[in-house]
Amino acid sequence: MKEGNSKKVLLIIPSRIMVRGIEGVFNDLGEFRVEGILSDISRTSETRLKNMDADIIIIDPIVFDYATRPVGRSVIAEYSDAAVVALQTAVMEDDLWKQYDEVINVYDSPATIIKKMRSALTSRLDVPKSDSHELSTREKEILICVAKGMLNKEIADLYNISIYTVITHRKNITRKTGIKTVAGLTVYALLNNLIDSSAVE
Repeated sequence: MKEGNSKKVLLIIPSRIMVRGIEGVFNDLGEFRVEGILSDISRTSETRLKNMDADIIIIDPIVFDYATRPVGRSVIAEYSDAAVVALQTAVMEDDLWKQYDEVINVYDSPATIIKKMRSALTSRLDVPKSDSHELSTREKEILICVAKGMLNKEIADLYNISIYTVITHRKNITRKTGIKTVAGLTVYALLNNLIDSSAVE
């Protein structure tokens, strides 16, 4: 694949050995290329993150402190629309990995890593970035779940999507409707005949 067509990758990984290994895999296969390397999430890193037009970010969640780790994907989303792949270098709670578009393991083969990278990019394309004020079919489904009192994790499990994708849909719903509260969204769903009053807890 020509360099112009390869996807730009930003690495946020403290280990230089891991960085070199990932660069080696990408250099051999050509589909992805490392455009930038950060060793942590600091003020300087956040500025670089905002200014980098990466297609995909590979991050070792170890860069987040213990309190931030469960919402690490959302932290990245504040600075970049890129797909985010977690690099699993340590044992952490299962729920922590579910927020990411994909998870690569240090023991994955190069072919598996590339497959997961493609999968992460595809999952990001499934999250619509629409300027329309009309709710998409998926946004209506999410809105109905919110109105029924379901939590983000329950919605993610129901539709087999990441919690981050649910949060993105909810942000889009809020932006399109101008309604920020669950109660307000419930009223909206009722008024637009998306749910029946008997469905609301």
